[in-house]
Amino acid sequence: MAAPHRPTARRIALGHDLRELRKRAGLSLAEAVQGLSFSDTKLQRVETGLQDLRSAGDLRRLLARYGVTDDEEVERLVETQREASSREWWTPAATGLTPGMPRFVGIEAAAQEIRAYHPTLILGLLQTEAYARTRHESAKPIDETTSEFVDQSVRVRMKRKEVLSRDEDPLRLWAVLYESALRHIVGDADLMCEQYDEIAELASLDNVTVQVLPQTMRGYLFEHNFNIMILGDTMPTTVQVDTAFGATSISDKRREVGRFSRHFEALSRSALPPEDTPKFLHQLSREITA
Repeated sequence: MAAPHRPTARRIALGHDLRELRKRAGLSLAEAVQGLSFSDTKLQRVETGLQDLRSAGDLRRLLARYGVTDDEEVERLVETQREASSREWWTPAATGLTPGMPRFVGIEAAAQEIRAYHPTLILGLLQTEAYARTRHESAKPIDETTSEFVDQSVRVRMKRKEVLSRDEDPLRLWAVLYESALRHIVGDADLMCEQYDEIAELASLDNVTVQVLPQTMRGYLFEHNFNIMILGDTMPTTVQVDTAFGATSISDKRREVGRFSRHFEALSRSALPPEDTPKFLHQLSREITA
């Protein structure tokens, strides 16, 4: 399976380049857009990768204002802008996703490496289809969702998993799962045994590391899911945190990325070593079927 085309990655890369060029030119957002056909608010969204700059003409005028005169550099940025304007594979499902999820899925697809911590449920990238569907079905009467929403959400989740097994540049995943997330029963014993087998199989891949944080651990514990998404040397590392309202908070601010990196380091140090994960999962399967 080949590495996919990644419009969100192009959008983030272009925004990062434009922000650096604007700062180098010594211009504020308002000064940069003076006399142009878009607002400083839009430019800020472009610089943070939230929106693409669809007009090549607008981009060329912006680059001229920044003093970029090298033709090859201009054409490189215009080509990046063209690719950033493409539709993502998940775009048709975007309207049915929870707030913040479309941007998260795009960044996840662009990531080279993800470090994730999940204290209550199994990480989405490690879930089986049956686990994901049962979770969504159980939430239907509470969230007032539809069967169509469940089907769509499960399809998107299973498609997201493909980054772990693609032939070219598979995603490097390092996941820390709290023991309670693994012991929480979703469906029946057969479903959970299948889920444990899936985690063990994925953990056997060279690009996937899974650690279990035992409940008997007396060290540092964090209560929220989070993902640290490393996009490479030319794009900012981004952190995503789930909120109690079902939305997702995303930031590439160095302070926040640094804080959650320290969270992850502390949690991974307290977790069992990766080589103990298959044995731990096998023991859970024995317990649930006893």
